[in-house]
Amino acid sequence: MKVQIKAARDLLAMTQQELCEIAQVPLITLRRIEGRPDHTGLVGAETVSRVKAALEAQGVQFLEAGQVAAGAGVAFRGTKE
Repeated sequence: MKVQIKAARDLLAMTQQELCEIAQVPLITLRRIEGRPDHTGLVGAETVSRVKAALEAQGVQFLEAGQVAAGAGVAFRGTKE
């Protein structure tokens, strides 16, 4: 989810600070969410859900494996060519 959140923010051309204001989370928290794998566990699931919901409110659709987008978009297959 961390990579998806950063990608979603980038798709919206939104700064970390802008997303923090919308999601009502501190900047350090978003940096932890988008950060290194060793930050796992430093941010609660409820906070991650709040950030995800803020991005969804801006039009982002998060997809699980096998889901199809509701409209035009891009997806990562999970392997590099």
